Amino acid sequence: MTDRSAGTADAYGNRDPDALARRAGTRANPDNDQHFLVDDRVLDRLPTYLPDGADASHLLEVGGGAGALTDRLLAAAGANDPDPAGRVTVIERDPPFAAFLREEFADAVESGTLEVIQGDALTVDLPEFTACVANLPYGISSEIAFRLLPESRPLVLTFQAEFADRMVASAGESEYGRLSVSTQHYADVEVVERIPKEAFDPQPAVESAVVRCTPRDPDYEVDDEAFFLRFVKALFTQRRKTVRNAIRNTAHISGLDRPDAVVDAADEDLLSRRPGTLDPSAFAALAALASEHGSPTEA
Repeated sequence: MTDRSAGTADAYGNRDPDALARRAGTRANPDNDQHFLVDDRVLDRLPTYLPDGADASHLLEVGGGAGALTDRLLAAAGANDPDPAGRVTVIERDPPFAAFLREEFADAVESGTLEVIQGDALTVDLPEFTACVANLPYGISSEIAFRLLPESRPLVLTFQAEFADRMVASAGESEYGRLSVSTQHYADVEVVERIPKEAFDPQPAVESAVVRCTPRDPDYEVDDEAFFLRFVKALFTQRRKTVRNAIRNTAHISGLDRPDAVVDAADEDLLSRRPGTLDPSAFAALAALASEHGSPTEA
């Protein structure tokens, strides 16, 4: 692939990942959970995985690194046009990479098409983004995902393949767990691509996958979301137990003062099942029952 010179406004979407890394002068450090996606074909596809009709007027990227995906997102935001239709915000924790992004994409920064926020994506104030496309640092994938999911915006995110499989698993499958229920509470989730280790530099020890999250309201009611998520977490710590025993054994996690009252109020068929067989709507119904009869305390 031809790598056009840095600084030209019409170059977005064509920068070569290896050339970007050389210009940055700093390699990705796996000790800092940095594994940069360098496969042009995968990079080109990532923005295309946004749901049909998604608003791409303000794209968020978490972990910009040397800017290979940033380049593609600028193209998707229309930065190659004289009057770009959208903009991109990148959150980058590493100061040298943040400084490089501002230099490499100076024209986009100057025009207001690109903003680079140097800071920790878990603590900085998130911008008012319309969609997020990112190759996440795997060590904090869960924390970042659950900071983004409640924003109800389309997400296209790379994860370790095992983590991705747990996000999309259905009730009754071995991968199904707290992560599955919590993710699917916020969005329809699907694995749209598997990525081999060779697509990264340096190569991670595991395969990766791209997950698309399309926000939607659940088909059940949850009055207290914090309690619902805490209740799901509690029951899955006892996934091999029956729901009856899981409710009783995890009151210290869920915050129930009267777990036996919840058991007395619940349907016997539900109580005899195991947490891994309950779909999100069943968890919601049980959590509502627990909230009504169990006198939960705030975490």
